[in-house]
Amino acid sequence: MSDKKKIVIYVITFVLLVAFACLVIYLKSVSDYKKAVKSIVFEEIDLAEVADGVYTGDCNVNFIYAKVEVTVQDGRIENISILEHRNERGESAEAVVDKIVEEQKIDVDAVSGATNSSNVLKKAVENALE
Repeated sequence: MSDKKKIVIYVITFVLLVAFACLVIYLKSVSDYKKAVKSIVFEEIDLAEVADGVYTGDCNVNFIYAKVEVTVQDGRIENISILEHRNERGESAEAVVDKIVEEQKIDVDAVSGATNSSNVLKKAVENALE
């Protein structure tokens, strides 16, 4: 076998190994993301115990990240501003913050088709209030 053919075989082998390593890393990231989303649990927050003020909270599950600012006045959530929402295709989940303000609780129904982003946003709100 000529030296050129050996080099080509080595290059192809190297490229395939790098591609395989990248695939393994990606699949591990997806697995970690799914576990992180599945492990989100909501605690009930007694809003009467939360002092008036503006609170910031976030939640990060790798592929989805949310940072929110929550305004509390007289034991009520008055406003939630989304400061950052990195999402897959879950932009529609941003409507969940309006439901939280309306229902005055964190564990409201997720937005259909954007459940993971909804849960990350809700957890960010909870984290702000804790």
